[in-house]
Amino acid sequence: MPRALTRPRLATAVTVSAALLFLAGCGTTDKAGDGTKPAAVSKNDASPYKGTVVDPAFPKPDLRLTDTTGKPYDLREQTAGKTTLVFFGYTNCPDVCPTTMGDIAAALAKQPADVRDNTRVVFVTTDPERDTPESLGAWLKAFGPNFTGLSGDLEQVKKAARGLGVLVEDPKMKHDGTMMSSHGAQVVAFTPADGKAQLVYTAGTTVDDYAHDLPLLAKNAM
Repeated sequence: MPRALTRPRLATAVTVSAALLFLAGCGTTDKAGDGTKPAAVSKNDASPYKGTVVDPAFPKPDLRLTDTTGKPYDLREQTAGKTTLVFFGYTNCPDVCPTTMGDIAAALAKQPADVRDNTRVVFVTTDPERDTPESLGAWLKAFGPNFTGLSGDLEQVKKAARGLGVLVEDPKMKHDGTMMSSHGAQVVAFTPADGKAQLVYTAGTTVDDYAHDLPLLAKNAM
């Protein structure tokens, strides 16, 4: 994972952030549709992380959806004081979604208990019509107890995703009859002490990169 760009080159960083918005897993697109500007990302040579630094950092979105038990879930409240990794995707995704969740699960397995127990992975479905709380819960169970699935109104999900610089589109039927949900492939990481988005991980981030960064995130190191 590359790591560069200092604050004086913020204009370049904004260009990079726009590119991140259009990187999509399980499909792609070429425009945001509503002019929403993604958060700027900056590469910092001094950063101890493998992930890409978000500059400036921003707070968790006010996201209130339904968890896999059918109960209301307030992202800010439920993950307060925890390292929180947020990803938007869907269970029928053929590639990036299961791969990303599997890589994070493998990285968590390498962590000491204190880091593992204080890390939450929140998977927000971009296909709520098919990803019911029950089916989403069954799918995430394979990745471990750190993983929480959320479902709810698609427009609310899309709005929350845009605020994180992640593009989510309406699911579309392909010619072969299968449904595709185009969505950004980024994982956004929030540090526990301040609850702010500090890092972004793009598709292709390795297990070793996640494993390297998780202890640093737990310490709120920047």
